[in-house]
Amino acid sequence: MDSASASTHAYDGVRRPASRAPRALATEAVHAGRDDLARQGLHAPPIDLSTTYPSFDSRAEAARIDAFAATGAEPEGPPVYGRLGNPTVARFETALARLEGAESAVAFASGMAALSAVLLARASTGLRHVVAVRPLYGCSDHLLTAGLLGSEVTWTDPAGIADALRPDTGLVMVESPANPTLAEVDLRAVAHACGSVPLLADNTFATPVLQRPAESGARLVLHSATKYLGGHGDVLGGVVACDEEFAGRLRQIRFATGGVLHPLAGYLLLRGLSTLPVRVRAASATAAELARRLAADPRVARVHYPRIGGAMIAFEVHGDPHEVIAGVRLVTPAVSLGSVDTLIQHPASISHRIVDAQERRGAGVSDRLLRLSVGLEDVEDLWEDLSGALGADAALTSSDRGAVTV
Repeated sequence: MDSASASTHAYDGVRRPASRAPRALATEAVHAGRDDLARQGLHAPPIDLSTTYPSFDSRAEAARIDAFAATGAEPEGPPVYGRLGNPTVARFETALARLEGAESAVAFASGMAALSAVLLARASTGLRHVVAVRPLYGCSDHLLTAGLLGSEVTWTDPAGIADALRPDTGLVMVESPANPTLAEVDLRAVAHACGSVPLLADNTFATPVLQRPAESGARLVLHSATKYLGGHGDVLGGVVACDEEFAGRLRQIRFATGGVLHPLAGYLLLRGLSTLPVRVRAASATAAELARRLAADPRVARVHYPRIGGAMIAFEVHGDPHEVIAGVRLVTPAVSLGSVDTLIQHPASISHRIVDAQERRGAGVSDRLLRLSVGLEDVEDLWEDLSGALGADAALTSSDRGAVTV
């Protein structure tokens, strides 16, 4: 067996890390999922691109597959087939689980594939009803509202969660900060209101750098890994951090539906985690300053910036938001978020266009709202570009200047 194979197949720390003292988040971001590399004589984690793995003992292989079918636990020993699991992806899963303070994590081809797997896992036990708080990411909203996976949704505010629960409720879903308004919920209070129903918290915007929902009682923590976890706009992925029992069910769903994360994507996401704390903190500092300047600008009606901080800003303009999109030169007018470069988009036209207009506006997503994902550029260069895109000063009194909401 060559060194790459040894590091992926014989690695005992991927799923069962040795007992040790807790490490700081920044340390975990660099080392989690890589604990075995030095003793294997490696520095960078290998990429295992195999789709299948040889086995000369077909009886033992059958027993391992039967064990997976029963519990969803990862088979002991070498992998079996790429749709069941992959060593490179497993490293990313281990690292993300540690950063979120969860037992396990299961990665998927995209954030929507991850959410779909959660819904299918609950529906397979007869629990098709979902209680959800708006706003959510537009495609998440559509998936629930349209009932594409046989689910039924009740929309409510955080205070109404307990009353919205039914015997067939399988899930409560929230985003905090929410996409795109950056509204926040008290995760601990929401988890308490859920009772025995699992709480799914979408932590894409905050990342484990700013909050760890599992510590507040969320049983499931969802990420569109495409965003901050990857961090460079060059990889698609999704992941759910959870307890091992639920992870087993998600692995079974992933195997059955085929929504697997490619090994190269797993490698890029693991690499992205190593700089996650540095990127999030640097971008958050710039975002806080831009939010302050936007709030003081008479061309801006309102600024939304979360109490928890972060690199996302939402702001409403007095003028035409489409002119702002057309006017940027340094900022990239594009969907998605969490990249090293700053992105801007108009949610009502793009990410949340699929949501019913009345429901969208009721959730605070106005037609004049813009969403800004702040990257790692210099704050002065970003402000010069944004200011130019906002156009000439509006003739407004001081009372019309932007207000910050959190």
